[in-house]
Amino acid sequence: MAWFKRIFLFLLLNTVVVLTISLVLNLLGVRPYLTRYGLDYEQLLAFCLVWGMGGAFISLLLSRIMAKWMMGVRLIDPQTRDGDQQELLQTVYQLSRAAGLSTMPEVGVYDSDDVNAFATGPTRNRSLVAVSSGLLFRMDREARNGVLAHEISHIGNGDMVTMTLIQGVVNAFVMFLSRVIAFALAQALRGDREERGNSVNPMVFSLVTFVLEMLFMILGSMVVASFSRWREYRADAGGARLAGRSSMIHALETLQRTLEGVDPQEQASVAALKISSRPRGVFALFSTHPPLEDRIARLRSGAA
Repeated sequence: MAWFKRIFLFLLLNTVVVLTISLVLNLLGVRPYLTRYGLDYEQLLAFCLVWGMGGAFISLLLSRIMAKWMMGVRLIDPQTRDGDQQELLQTVYQLSRAAGLSTMPEVGVYDSDDVNAFATGPTRNRSLVAVSSGLLFRMDREARNGVLAHEISHIGNGDMVTMTLIQGVVNAFVMFLSRVIAFALAQALRGDREERGNSVNPMVFSLVTFVLEMLFMILGSMVVASFSRWREYRADAGGARLAGRSSMIHALETLQRTLEGVDPQEQASVAALKISSRPRGVFALFSTHPPLEDRIARLRSGAA
């Protein structure tokens, strides 16, 4: 049932993105970029920017809602009498105030044996911090403080917006470059240029565009992942300032001990949001998180 829910939410999100961006393109008067006279670069640029940036920002705006639905996050009532939940809530509030946040994040718990946590939301003032039930049961207070400080640091740094901007720029660049190159290749494959002007075979153009987009998106994903790994180091440093370096190191060491035996594909759809992952081999180039041992070493050396 969980996989059906994730598929449904994925399709729903993409439907919202397509309908919204189509409306924006119409409102802006963006015309088809492929004409019988060749590429209209101005219209192509507008098309790529709207699709590349628009999709990323719509996902950001809906990130808090989608995370709740996909992960089954149960928000903690500020008036709860549950001691553990009240402690979790107050810890987040204290760290948020220390980080200079003017609006306290929503705090929630989701059911998972995965020892992890994540922060998301469109702005610093509309954010969510969620922890797994596995983390609550298997981490002591000091380790939990380190994890929560790391997530609050993400919010304070505005990492969600920054990553969205980077992803949007990469998306737009991939779309633009693939179409320009595809047009040039389609023209080169055509042998009747003088008779038909600058037009190209739409099927050839679409096929080459698709192949190039796949290739460039792989390369672009490496760029985005590289920046994401850097922001994790920065969030570790921020967590060390908020909760203390020893708490942050203790949190990462606890995560390192508990990762063995946990399915690395569990809730992979939000893996980039969490505090840790397990990059291996060549896939480390696409990992959103650095190896835990590297993060611990940086904190111990004072480099983070």
